[in-house]
Amino acid sequence: MKIVPIPCLEDNYAYLIVDEATKEAAAVDPVEPEKIIQAATEIGASVNAVLTTHHHWDHAGGNEKISSLIPGIKVYGGSIDNVKGCTNKVENGDKLSIGNEINILCLHTPCHTKGHISYYVTGKDGEDPAVFTGDTLFVAGCGKFFEGTAEQMHQSLCVTLGSLPKPTRVYCGHEYTVKNLQFALTVEPENEKIKQKLSWAQEQRHKGEPTIPSTIEDEFETNPFMRVDLPELQDKVGASSPVEAIGEVRKRKDNWRGPAAIRESML
Repeated sequence: MKIVPIPCLEDNYAYLIVDEATKEAAAVDPVEPEKIIQAATEIGASVNAVLTTHHHWDHAGGNEKISSLIPGIKVYGGSIDNVKGCTNKVENGDKLSIGNEINILCLHTPCHTKGHISYYVTGKDGEDPAVFTGDTLFVAGCGKFFEGTAEQMHQSLCVTLGSLPKPTRVYCGHEYTVKNLQFALTVEPENEKIKQKLSWAQEQRHKGEPTIPSTIEDEFETNPFMRVDLPELQDKVGASSPVEAIGEVRKRKDNWRGPAAIRESML
């Protein structure tokens, strides 16, 4: 299994998931179809499926164009998410495949949108699995609660995605990592894992490199939205339950305007 991240628009990521034996590939959220097709051509792969995480234009906006460029391509999307260009609706627990060796499990992860789907992907024995989380789970963050509740986001992050094997690689929909980790430090200023990852992420971005993938294990150590089951984090945000805590952390993040140094430089 080969995974190729493809930066799109300002800070989006599309991806190619390639079965290396057959060179069959699926594209995740191919908002700029020409880029995706070019990347596939460069590695000799053929794209025959689209995996859409949710209906927002910066994720589903390329579906109709890629369908015109690759006639007959299957476009998968959540059954209740009204995904543009969708030809095959999927629900929680549906299974798909790419080539001979890649299996995909569809996971309903609602809140950012009501029908958001994350795609859990496994390859040959010995390969770490991967999950494509769109705008539900970011590295050190999560999507805004546009169409759902704190309870739904807690279920999506801490139960559905949190139950995946810890080495699972996390490929999200945007490059938000540095700001997410800067915010995470406002919630847990003494968390050394967050400090270390922020330093690494800043260096990656300085070199023009991506900060994906993360892992589920990493997210439980550095992502405040996935640490809300911990009593010590609940205490820090004045909450008495994980759901109350995730709502409070989201409220703080929505009102956060960046590190003090950034704010002062804008005065």
